[in-house]
Amino acid sequence: MNIADIRKDYALERLDESDVDADPFRQFHAWLKEALAAEVPEPTAMTLATVSAAGSPSARIVLLKALDERGFVFYTNYASRKGEELAARPRAALTFLWKELERQVRVEGTVEKVSAAESDEYFAIRPLGSRIGAWASTQSATIESRQWLEARMKAAEAQYGDHPPRPPHWGGYRVIPEWLEFWQGRRSRLHDRIAYTRAAGGWTISRLSP
Repeated sequence: MNIADIRKDYALERLDESDVDADPFRQFHAWLKEALAAEVPEPTAMTLATVSAAGSPSARIVLLKALDERGFVFYTNYASRKGEELAARPRAALTFLWKELERQVRVEGTVEKVSAAESDEYFAIRPLGSRIGAWASTQSATIESRQWLEARMKAAEAQYGDHPPRPPHWGGYRVIPEWLEFWQGRRSRLHDRIAYTRAAGGWTISRLSP
């Protein structure tokens, strides 16, 4: 198999400046609703890219857990690699890929921690195993074995039972967008790309060359 020969021409939809909402959050909600209706696998999955203090980039998949006019929220261990990088450089980029709809959404902006109350509220509705796991995991750290991790899980279960509190090292981040792009695949790689840039009092909309 020659991977250079793998390609697909996109032809499902089109996207024009006249088609999009003036508010990028409403536009995102509309596209997310369509992704949910189409039963796209993991429609809230997004690539999160961060940069270390030394300037080294890293990326991973996380899940969107809240969205309002303030920004895009995900939750993690503050002591993880992403947490350390966000502490050093509180900026991030997100990418959503809904390949079944031939669509991407890109987001770039600053990052802040959500309030303790917001983190508590979300933590309380997580499955019990996930709440216990937040205590057991030393996310991103090198560990000696799977058995070591499972032993920590059992110890946390014994200590906290059915009502583990939120660990102080675990909580949410909000990506506050300054720029978003809505990408719709088109034939011959002449894709539609509509960008929103934050401006005083609102957003400016522009078309990008594919």
